[in-house]
Amino acid sequence: MVNKDAEKYLKMTLELAAKGRGATSPNPMVGAVIVKNGRIVGQGYHKCAGGPHAEIVAINEAREKASGATLYVNLEPCCHYGRTSPCTQAIVDAGIKEVIFAMKDPNPKVNGKGMAILKKSGIRVSYGLLEEESRYLNEAYIKYIKTDIPFVILKMAQSLDGRIATSIGDSHWISCREARKFAHQLRTESDAVVVGKGTVNADNPKLNVRLVKGKNPYRIILSRQADFSPNLNLFKHNNDARTILATSKSSAGKLKAKNLIIWEIKENKKGLILDDFLRRAGQFGIQTLLIEGGSRLATSFLRQRLVDKIHLMIAPMIIGKGKESVDELNIKKLRNAIKFDSYIYHPCGSDILFTGYPERK
Repeated sequence: MVNKDAEKYLKMTLELAAKGRGATSPNPMVGAVIVKNGRIVGQGYHKCAGGPHAEIVAINEAREKASGATLYVNLEPCCHYGRTSPCTQAIVDAGIKEVIFAMKDPNPKVNGKGMAILKKSGIRVSYGLLEEESRYLNEAYIKYIKTDIPFVILKMAQSLDGRIATSIGDSHWISCREARKFAHQLRTESDAVVVGKGTVNADNPKLNVRLVKGKNPYRIILSRQADFSPNLNLFKHNNDARTILATSKSSAGKLKAKNLIIWEIKENKKGLILDDFLRRAGQFGIQTLLIEGGSRLATSFLRQRLVDKIHLMIAPMIIGKGKESVDELNIKKLRNAIKFDSYIYHPCGSDILFTGYPERK
C-alpha cells in the first residue's frame, strides 16, 4: 500500500525530471527523491543522455543514509546496461527498502523487469500513482520507444481569421514577443525542426535558438526538389553539421553545401512519402520533431493524420485576404473534421495559445 506522503514526493520527482527537458533525448526525463524517517536525504534528476540517471544522483547525495530509505521516482528504474549501468543494482547495493514509482517504463528492455528485480531482492515496490502526469511529461519518449517514430509537434501562428501572412507575404510579426520566445523554447526542447521549400525560400530562416538558452535542434528541409541556393542561412551557418536535407533520390546529389546531411526519402506521384520521412528520422535518433514551416507542410502532415500535438498561437488581429494557415484537407463532411481528444487555451503575452492532441482514427 502506498504511504500517505507518496503523492507529495512523486510530484517532486516530476518537477525535478522536468529540469532535464530538451537535454535527455533519447532517454526519458526522470527525477528521484530518497526519503528516510520523513526527511529528504537525497534527490536528483537525469540531466543529459549519457549522464548519471536520477536514481544514481539521489543515491550519491544520500550516501549511507539511503540504507533503509524509500526511493520515489516517476519512472520504473532501469535494469539493463546502456551508456550507464543498471539503476536496479545500485538501488539494491544502497540498501533501499522501498521503491515507489509513477509508471512502468515502456522500453521492452525494462517494462516490469526492473520492478521484478527489485522485488526479488526483497525491496517493497508499488506504482501507479500520478501515472497520467508521468505519461504526459514523457509523451515523446513513450511514442518513440513504442514505435521508433518521432513524436510530431505542429507549431503555427495565425491571425483571428486564420492567416499566417498578408496577400503579399508579410508575416513579421503576427505573433507577439512572448509567443516567439515560446517558439524558441519549443525548438530547444525538440530534437529537430522541419520546414518546407516555401518557408526556406521566402524567409531564409536560421532555425536556431536565440530568445532562450538551450541547444540548437537539427534543422531539416523537407523538399522533393533540392534546387536551393547554397548561400541560404541553413547552409552557410552549418558549422555544427546539424542541417539535414530530406529529399528525393533523384535530387539527393544536386546540392553541394558544407557539412550537409542528406536523407533520401521515398516518393510517389504525390510527392515525398511522409511515413518514410518519419521512419528515417526515427532511425536517426530523433525523438521529438517540430514542424514549423509553411501551410503546405502543415497541411500535408494534418491531411495524413501524422500530428501528435498542436500548438496554435492566435494573434488578436484580422488580416482578410492572405495566406491561410491550413490548405485543402479534402474534408467534405464535418464528421470527418480533425477533432481533438483534449485541448487547453491560455494567454501568451497578447496572444492566445491553443494546445491540443488530435484524435487518432
